Amino acid sequence: MKKLKLISSTLLLSFMAIVASAQNAGKETERIQSATQVLKTFTGSDETIPEELLKQTEGMVIIPKLINAGFGIGGKRGKGVATVKLPDGSWSNPVFITLTGGSIGFQIGVQSVDLVLVFKHKGVLTQVKNGDFTIGGDISAAAGPVGRSSTASTDHKLEAEVYSYSRSRGLFAGISINGSNLAIDKTANANFYGSGVSSQQIFETGKSSASAVVSLKAALKGL
Repeated sequence: MKKLKLISSTLLLSFMAIVASAQNAGKETERIQSATQVLKTFTGSDETIPEELLKQTEGMVIIPKLINAGFGIGGKRGKGVATVKLPDGSWSNPVFITLTGGSIGFQIGVQSVDLVLVFKHKGVLTQVKNGDFTIGGDISAAAGPVGRSSTASTDHKLEAEVYSYSRSRGLFAGISINGSNLAIDKTANANFYGSGVSSQQIFETGKSSASAVVSLKAALKGL
């Protein structure tokens, strides 16, 4: 009898673990879906990322609903996904990331913005292993030029490593994110891909049957 109870308890714990894992993976799927919607919104506007910059793009970070708050001392916090171009020109599977940052100055209020970071060199993202890096510190950053035309640029030489774009309440513009910290979200990656899978392995993989990932890649291709 005791043995049966032990087996039942073990099965119950296993079932609960499976349910919890599925729920966590569901949250990550929602994050990918939100990132896809952000890209579609960016694509459907005349004020968007210039084609000339997109041609040079090797990596991209999409953060839906980044919280940008300020009460004397400002702060940013958001969760999103990162992806890089593979040798054949396709996009890798998404790696889950977090972005945090702060600023000092007179500001007040809370704002939610959709943020897209465009990387000219994918190595900046793929070389992040167990740590993180500071945008504007470890790598050069600039508010991105706006407009489909290749001449729509405030930095016509496009010399920065990363360009940032935001959309809030229908307004599309470059945004400064210097001082923000970008880190790999290991927990989210483990929830979605399984434990033991590194961000490097995810960045190197382009095959996925998950519908959310397929839709994300289609939106990236649509840019």
